[in-house]
Formats: sequence, C-alpha cells, structure tokens
Amino acid sequence: MTAEPTTTQTGTPVPSDDHSLTSGTEGATALHDRYLVEKLAQFNRERIPERIVHAKGGGAFGTFEVTDDVSMYTRAAVFQPGAVTETLQRFSSVAGEQGSPDTWRDVRGFSVKFYTDEGNYDIVGNNTPVFFIRDGIKFPDFIHSQKRLPGSGLRDANMQWDFWTLSPESAHQVTYLMGDRGLPRSWREMPGFGSHTYQWINAAGERFWVKYHFTSNQGNVEMGGSEAELIAGADADYYRRDLYEAIEAGNFPSWDVHVQVMPYEDGKTYRFNPFDITKVWPHADYPLIKVGTHTLNRNPENFFAEIEQAAFSPANTVPGIDISPDKMLMARVFSYPDAQRYRVGTNYNQIPVNAPKSPVNNYSQDGSARHGFNATTAPVYAPNSLGGPVADAAAAGAGSWESDGELVRAAAKLRSDDSDFGQAGTLYREVFDDAAKARFLETITGAVSGVTRPEVRERAIWYWTSVDAELGASLRANLATGGAETVDGEAEYVGVAE
Repeated sequence: MTAEPTTTQTGTPVPSDDHSLTSGTEGATALHDRYLVEKLAQFNRERIPERIVHAKGGGAFGTFEVTDDVSMYTRAAVFQPGAVTETLQRFSSVAGEQGSPDTWRDVRGFSVKFYTDEGNYDIVGNNTPVFFIRDGIKFPDFIHSQKRLPGSGLRDANMQWDFWTLSPESAHQVTYLMGDRGLPRSWREMPGFGSHTYQWINAAGERFWVKYHFTSNQGNVEMGGSEAELIAGADADYYRRDLYEAIEAGNFPSWDVHVQVMPYEDGKTYRFNPFDITKVWPHADYPLIKVGTHTLNRNPENFFAEIEQAAFSPANTVPGIDISPDKMLMARVFSYPDAQRYRVGTNYNQIPVNAPKSPVNNYSQDGSARHGFNATTAPVYAPNSLGGPVADAAAAGAGSWESDGELVRAAAKLRSDDSDFGQAGTLYREVFDDAAKARFLETITGAVSGVTRPEVRERAIWYWTSVDAELGASLRANLATGGAETVDGEAEYVGVAE
C-alpha cells in the first residue's frame, strides 16, 4: 500500500522526514528549512507548563575551578588557568513526567550553566556520551515514540521498538540505556557528557573540535532492576532527596572535567564523521585532557524559582566557544531557546537564576514579564549615532567551518569506519563484563517481550543481532522460551534524552 505523503501543517508535501536542509552534507542547517522550523516549533508547544522532556529533575549550585592549562585551545575566560566560576547544575530523568519515579530506567540529563564574566555558557548533556538520532528533524518523532499513546495514555513497546529499529543509528545509545548505565545509584554517582562536538577557538584564532567529559569523583555506581523497581514504589524522589541531603550534610559531590581535543583539519578526514552524535571518539586517538573540577556546594533556596525556572541551552556560548556541523546540535540551538520562550516566557533570561553576571547591552524591548529596561534616553535601534552598543566580531570570537555550499537533504557522506552498529557492538563486547552482558540480555529480553506486533519484534531481534550475532541469537531464544518473565517489569522502562 502506498503511504500518503508527509505534509506541513498547511498540507504541502515535505521532501524529507529524515534530513534537514544543510549547506552540503556537513554544512550549516538552513533557517529557511520551513518544515524543520515548523516541526520543532510545534513540538516545543505541546506541553504547558512542564518541560516536554526532562520534566522531572533536581539541581544545585556550585563552582567550577580550572586546575590545568588549556589556553592553547580556547580563549574562553571560563577555561583559563586558575579561573573560578559560579555554576548551576540540573539533573533529570528524561522520559517521565513531573512526579514520575526517579529510578525508572532512563538516560539522565546532565546540564551545567557557567555564570562567566563573558556571559552565560551552558553545557547541556546526558550521562551518556552519545544520542539516539543524528538529525534534529527526527527529534519530535523520537520523543513521541517514547512517550504515551494519545488514546490510552499508556506507553507502548510497539512504537518504541518500531522507531528504534527503523532508526538503526539509535543502537549505540540504546545499548547504553539497556546496560547498567540506565540505572545509576544516584545523580552524584554517574558521569556527564556534553555529547555533541563543539568548537574551541584560541587567542590566535586557531580552531579545534572538542568533546566534554565530567568524571564523578564519587565513582560510577549503578543499581539492579529489582532494586530500582522497589525504590520507585517506595520513594519516587529518591535521586532528588539524595542530592539535597548530601549537600545539606556538607558532602559536596564533584566531577573532574576533561575534554578530548581534535585538531581542526582532522575533522575533515577522520575515519568516521566526528560530528555524528551517535559516535564516540576513541581515547587512543584523542586522550582525555584535564581542565578542572566542578563541585556542587549549595542547595536552592526555592526549588521553583531556581530549578524549575532554570533555562539551559546549547545556544548559550561565550567568546572562544562555538558549535560544530553536528546536525542535532544545530537544531537544538534553535529549539531550546524557542522552548524556553514558550515555557518560561519571552524574557526568561531576566529571571534571576538565568540572568548573566556580566553586563547585558542590546536593543531588545517589551514582551511579557519584562522587568529590566534601558533608560529612556538610550537608543532603541542599530545602527545609531547616539552611542548605543555596537557589534564587535573580534570580541565575539565566533567560530566557523567550511562546506561545499550546496543545499541538500542527505546524510553526511560515509567515511571508512561509519557504521550504525559498530560502536554499539564494541561497547557490548569489549566494555561490558560477563555479568553486565547477562544483565543486559535480561533487560532487552524484558523490553522486547512487550512488543506484540510480530514484524516489529522480528526487527528488534535483527537490531540486536546487528549489534552482536550471539546476543541476537540469545535474545531470540529467550523470547521463544518466555525468558522475559524474570525481568522485573523492565519492559515498561523507556529512555529518551534531551
């Protein structure tokens, strides 16, 4: 049966459900991609007032201290030797709504706001180094597949696995999700990652590609499925309570911050696309470089004002830091501020928890909930001859990259080691020990056992066979013998990420 064409809200057929319009396969996303903008803007307005994703969470304030010298890679003041910067951190459980149990299996949000003297800088990531999809145009579809059916209001394994198995780039992240990383002992005892590739620019204008790693000084500790299920019933706010009580007791959690640095030219020729968020960079090629330590040492005085109203965005960069040709990141740079304007208000950056510590000089005016304003003698337009602020490219220190300039809807060009299943297989075979592999098989057996559509179940078996042949065979055998009955309800868990 021939499917009906996807259309815009006004009924016009769209050219692609999978690829944004970009300048070349690895160039900038075009703002005039009307379907991308419509799709993301509509998605951002589906819920009010809680976040569409990452609704349940908690956080605290702290400091970031630079202990090592990375000034040869970036001019950003926040990363200069000896710099100490106030921070805000928010953790979250991504799939569940407000009030959902903290210990459902899920990817955990890991977002940090740095109140630098050059403006606010946000690193918006997860406790995993990768993501489920690589193009923002698929993000609303992905989240819809992991949330609830509009009729029954229930989550559905069929649509979860239908989406995942039709989007094989998800395999690496789903392997993390279904592994031990999907159930951390606490927010304090898990790592964090910027996940995306970002650009650093040094004082000489030299450019580098970087990835952020936050290594917990409390160690990485996970819990089993049975324990997580018991805690979910006994204390839905387990993670939130743990973080608050630890800080109140003076047990301040901390993370060492590292980066991987790739020379700019390497990005053009590396053996797989380094801007693909479904991939990690091997440490053997790009080892971790210590930057400093991030410590949480102060609980919020008012949870709603300082945590619920907190607004994070990868669009918040500072001089010496910029984005990369990561298609998912380019979409988020639009989508996050747009979501904040809807969720928190047009002037959300004037709310104290979001307000920068550095001066703000621009021609913005009016809008709902406005409480900051310029003097009546200040000009309200640019350019002007009245001494108003003037854009300064040198002060901005923005980054850039080259592309072929041709507008296309296509995946990035394949490189020698590009594979949707390769790194997922390596994670399973070489990182998981035998006990972790056994737990992983039990988890995916439970998850796939909830799939009732035969063609989707068969595709799920193909998915895991593509990750590892023996794993796929074991999954098939377990499903055939009803092995999922011992999985403690893990088929109900879903995982999404910011």
